[in-house]
Parts: sequence; structure tokens; C-alpha cells
Amino acid sequence: MVAFRNIKKSKQMPRTNFQELLDAGAHFGHLKRKWNPNMEPYIFMEKNGIHIIDLQKTIVKIDECAAAIKQIAKSGRRVLFVATKKQAKDLVSDLVKEVGMPYVTERWPGGMLTNFPTIRKAVKKMVSIDKMANDPSWTNLSKREKLQITRQRAKLEKMLGSISDLTRLPAALFVVDVLKEKIAVREAKRLGIPVFAIVDTNSNPDDIDFVIPANDDASQSIKLIVGLMTDAVREGLNERKFEHDKEEADAIASRKAKKKAKEDAAAAKEAEAKSEKAEPKSVEKE
Repeated sequence: MVAFRNIKKSKQMPRTNFQELLDAGAHFGHLKRKWNPNMEPYIFMEKNGIHIIDLQKTIVKIDECAAAIKQIAKSGRRVLFVATKKQAKDLVSDLVKEVGMPYVTERWPGGMLTNFPTIRKAVKKMVSIDKMANDPSWTNLSKREKLQITRQRAKLEKMLGSISDLTRLPAALFVVDVLKEKIAVREAKRLGIPVFAIVDTNSNPDDIDFVIPANDDASQSIKLIVGLMTDAVREGLNERKFEHDKEEADAIASRKAKKKAKEDAAAAKEAEAKSEKAEPKSVEKE
């Protein structure tokens, strides 16, 4: 299965607690008639025809997901966040921008993963338009041509601007609402890309590698959980930077030590040569 399954459980304090999740409304599921039976292990009870999610299990799953996402970020790979529903798109884009990860909050471009080279061509087209706008030949274009090119650039920016620096397939997907983003999930599964997701009681958790059982409709629930995931990304990036700086410092120290040892050896050799030259020759006087 996915390699991240082997990550040891952290002994540190949980990233969130029961009260925070409760205040965010993460415990509210869907109506009983809309439920997916596969979500039964994560359901605590039914109240007024609505399923209530077991938040103790949510806390455990959040920690598992955060630990895996942290490792991905620490290894220098990318996590693609996907949230196109109205109440999630702005929250997710604001949180993910801060850690420099790619995200999709507009309509999912079909073939985004399975036809990745074509998506990269569209991104390069956007870059070529930017170069064209700064070229002196831009002034020779008619007003109509400029307008058409500008509109094309704006359309590409809206759809692909947030993934313009994604030069290769992401190491994982983080999805808000697996039903709405079913095409993205399907593409990821086809390519063997692990999927992390907030899964509500009306969804099937079996297709998801890392399930976070929680309300995927409430904006506060989404903000809390995605915020915890971006915090994990930030920790991973900081640890990566720290290790890189330490390795660099160790390499510099090693080079300096070798240089000094070489200089000391040369100085000792030179001193020995001078000493031999300065020794008076013992001559017996007749």
C-alpha cells in the first residue's frame, strides 16, 4: 500500500482537541437517509435524523494525516490541495498560499494528473504570453489582438495560476469533499498517488488512503482541518531547511578543518626543513 502507512505514531500532544472540533461543527454529518454505510465505523450516534461523527476518531486521524503530510513536505515533494466548493475555495487558497503548496479551487481541469504534460503546455503558454507582453513587438499588435491574448491569459491564470510551479506530479492530494472532487480522486488512484481527504458521512472512505471523518460543508470545520494540515507542511519545510543548513554548515566546517590540517602539515614540514638547514655541522678541529 502507501509507504506512509509505516510512519510511527507520534508521542507528542494531539494537534487539536475535542472542544475545538466541536466548536467548529466538525461533528455534524449528513441526514441518515443520505449516509454511506462504509462510514459506519466513524459514526458516533444519530440525533434528530442526522449522523454525529465520532470526534475522538477524527482527532486520531488528523494526527496520522498531519504526520504523513509533514514527511512529504520534509522530503521536498508537493501536496496538491483540492477544494472547489464555494465555502471552501477562499479559505483553502489563503491557507495554502502561505506555505507555497499548489492548489485547485476553481473547476478541476479534466486530465490534470492523467494528462499532466498537456497541462504543463498550457502553463508554458501562459508564460510565453507574459514574455510577449514585455516584448517590443507587443506594441505592433492591434487593440483587438491584445484584448484576445489578455483574455486568454486571464483564463489560464484563473484555472492554472495556482499550479504554475508544479513541474511534476504531486506526491499526494488533499481533498475537501470527495464526492464533489470524485474526478480528482479517480485520477490520483489511477496513478497511485495517495489521497488525503475530509470525508463526510455521505461519502465512501474506501477509496481514500488517509481519511479524516468530519463535516466537509461547514466553513469553520474546513478552516480548522486544512489549517492543521498546512501547519504540518510548514513544520516539514522548516525541518528540511534546518537539516539543509546543518549539512551545509558541517560541510563548510569539514572543508575548513581539512584546509587547516593541510596548512599545519605544510607549516610543520617547512619548519622541519628550516631546522635541518640551521643545524651546525660538527667539525673536529685538529
